Amino acid sequence: MKSEKFKLELGKKDLIVEVSNLVEQASGSVFVRYGDTLVLATCVMAKQEKASQGFFPLTVEYEERYYAAGKIKGARYIKRESRPSDEAICNGRLIDRAIRPLFPKDFNKEIQVVITVLSWDAENDPDVVSLLAASLALSISDIPWAGPISTARVCKKENEYVLNPDYETRNKSNLDLVIAGVKNNDDFLINMLEGNGEEIDENSVAESFKFIKDHLKKISDFQEEIIKKIGKEKFVQEITVENLNLENDIKNFLKEKLEKALFQKDKLKREEDVNQLKENLIVSLNEKYGEPCSEKIISTIFDQETDRIIHEAALLHEKRADGRKLDELREISGEVGLLPRTHGSGLFCRGITKALSILTLGAPEDQQILEGMEISGKKRFFHHYNFPPYSSGEIKPMRGPGRREIGHGMLAEKALLPLIPSFDEFPYTIRIVTEILSSNGSTSMASVSAASLALMDAGVPAKSLATGIALGLMSDEKGNYKILTDIQGPEDHHGDMDFKIAGTKQGITAIQMDVKCTGITEQIFQEALERGKKARHEILDKMEKVISAPRKELSPFAPRILTLQINPEKIREVIGPGGKIINEIIAQTGAAIDIEDSGLIYISSEKEESAQKALEWIKNITREVKAGELFQGTVKRILDFGAFVEILPGQEGMVHISQLADYRVNKVEDIVKIGDVIPVKVIGIDEQGRINLSLKEAKR
Repeated sequence: MKSEKFKLELGKKDLIVEVSNLVEQASGSVFVRYGDTLVLATCVMAKQEKASQGFFPLTVEYEERYYAAGKIKGARYIKRESRPSDEAICNGRLIDRAIRPLFPKDFNKEIQVVITVLSWDAENDPDVVSLLAASLALSISDIPWAGPISTARVCKKENEYVLNPDYETRNKSNLDLVIAGVKNNDDFLINMLEGNGEEIDENSVAESFKFIKDHLKKISDFQEEIIKKIGKEKFVQEITVENLNLENDIKNFLKEKLEKALFQKDKLKREEDVNQLKENLIVSLNEKYGEPCSEKIISTIFDQETDRIIHEAALLHEKRADGRKLDELREISGEVGLLPRTHGSGLFCRGITKALSILTLGAPEDQQILEGMEISGKKRFFHHYNFPPYSSGEIKPMRGPGRREIGHGMLAEKALLPLIPSFDEFPYTIRIVTEILSSNGSTSMASVSAASLALMDAGVPAKSLATGIALGLMSDEKGNYKILTDIQGPEDHHGDMDFKIAGTKQGITAIQMDVKCTGITEQIFQEALERGKKARHEILDKMEKVISAPRKELSPFAPRILTLQINPEKIREVIGPGGKIINEIIAQTGAAIDIEDSGLIYISSEKEESAQKALEWIKNITREVKAGELFQGTVKRILDFGAFVEILPGQEGMVHISQLADYRVNKVEDIVKIGDVIPVKVIGIDEQGRINLSLKEAKR
């Protein structure tokens, strides 16, 4: 095996890159190690061009392997990795969002990037290592790509920023942010952000980039050294010369017609007019040339003209497609309590983007079991996002959730998680499902708002309302730019940035950004954060008019959960031999019972009286009897020297023959028989916990 190794000290650890001939049939491959976390990144370019699909044909696969963590997981009969975890899907999306903008426009050869986690040390997250590995694999390959990309994670803990922290530090920090970007002369441009915070202020987020900037430049220089030494010559795409008059004919036909079609408030009318204009263009060109013209070329130039017009309108005239000002929000409204039998519901409308969130409360036993390479445990709060085809007026097969749905669902979940009460405060499993009813951009941020309304409607004691806003960018090669608040369809598709910021009036809880340009400057980053804060406060003011605090009562259809702390030594008495006692309680009350090793018991039922009945039953089983107490007990067994009486469920005491009466008793059966209910008094408890009872004392 031939290999070359490169090393860079980063955050008190070594970043080690190894390039070998092990994956020699790939276009590019590299092993990257940080601590004992090690990943393999590969990239392959197809030999033939693929017909234009309207987007760049790139796929990114992030593969977790259980062996990387020294685990054997899976169902009993299937021990092979199957569907990727939600976290793995989001990591794949993170890498895709960072590398995609740096491929050449109109490049139609399919590219596949595969990252496989080979070793994981439980300290260093593979996501940042994987993005660096993908950057290096592409950079040293023959695939045309304008990298490298530098990336690192930054956390803020106790007012100090930490570079590439371990999991323990991240869990104790109030900001966890991944930043990626590219070097631009002496500056550094951000092209991807992903992170979450505990209602962190905008200034702290902006300062995180200042802290990490020099480290990113250092990583970029390191990669450039490797590329210079072993990088392959890049593939150069042949430029085919089409009919040179065709482009001029298209532009002459469109002129003011395209701008007129694009700039109107009604989305449906806008789409109808744009599609009709395109059809008329194709017919006109085919008639002029006497044969069908290339629809691929027509679509490409049509999109380029659309892009140019939307950019120029914003940059030169501060004009938007629907007539709004650059910092103006669309019309906002909301409702709660829409669905009669659900535990909570919230509708959030922003223009014609409409999101309906439905909340369901469950028992502790309804928690999701997590079993992955990185994460094993339970999850009690989760948000799921659905984007049915009717929401965009389309017809598509309805299969399982795709990467986009999972990514958007996880983003909203991150945004809301810091606001969810602790399990001790509110011992429920919480599931929110957001159904996108109508889409015109920014549905992920609408789902944050709708889900927040649903939390309040359900009576979940969330800290506060949350919302989200998507900001866009129109820029040119001269450095001119305009930031757009609350972007919609065309501004997202033809714009240069999609910057999503979610949070409360106190601060940011989730942040995500990707670009279609090379990247954004630090100045744009700071301005976007401030613009997002202003918009967030405006939206929250309107949401507070719908519902400003959690309802005081849960829905009558929500389960009731009661808690009881018992002595852990009493757990076996509640369970009984072979589960006999607990199964009897469940069968007779209909309640669900969860027992923690600490002795904390959760009792849940759709009917409060059922839960209360189970609670009293368990209380009686685990109650510690005291001397002097009186009971009505049932005689269970009779021996020559006395009778055993059950005074509480599962708890018996003995009445010695001498304690049956004030006079001498010759035979126990002369006084009591099995099944008799008799009054007894506790006269003592010995060192072994045995209860001594008296019938004669109880009658006095």
